[in-house]
Amino acid sequence: MKLLHIDSSILAANSVSRQLTAQIVAKWQVSHPGTTVDYLDLATSAPSHLSADSLGFRMPPGAAELSEVQKSENAISEALVRQFLAADVIVVGAPLYNFSIPSQLKAWIDRVAQVGRTFKYTEKGPQGLAGGKTVIVASTRGGVYSTSEGGRAMEHQESYLQTVFGFFGITDVRFVRAEGLAMGDAAKTQALASAELAIRAVALTAANEASAVQAA
Repeated sequence: MKLLHIDSSILAANSVSRQLTAQIVAKWQVSHPGTTVDYLDLATSAPSHLSADSLGFRMPPGAAELSEVQKSENAISEALVRQFLAADVIVVGAPLYNFSIPSQLKAWIDRVAQVGRTFKYTEKGPQGLAGGKTVIVASTRGGVYSTSEGGRAMEHQESYLQTVFGFFGITDVRFVRAEGLAMGDAAKTQALASAELAIRAVALTAANEASAVQAA
């Protein structure tokens, strides 16, 4: 089994999402011995945002050669989509920045969202091509957004990730949430305790799934 561990927080050692992804990965490895982990830190090695040079060119017959910049950008996209497709499990650290995800994480998504690789269009509409994976998102927020209609309408973090991974055909998307982290020490302590319970639940589910596979 291959696990892709992605962090996107810019806060380094002060990041709660990084703390949570590390815990999730460690518990997953306990439940699934032999899992290999590939690590991607988007805060230090994010791809550039999409441009005319990084759209994923396909050269028609007689077309001019790609520029060196285009070749380099396409190589980056190819490496990222191959890494994503090779993973059975993806653990994503996704803090809420200004009601959405970090731009570094969005840049990565834009590179792996490739027609014919992670999705395709059919006469019945789009179809995901990357199904069969498990995605676990460590969702961190300074405020509280999950307990009110207004809060849920403001957040474009979990809702966006659920949508985009679903667009890729991934139906098993799980969230470990810690919110209210900037609302005082008591709120932060409670948020971390709730996240720890969620991580244990994810680990228990993973262990049960592993046992079911071995018994099958």
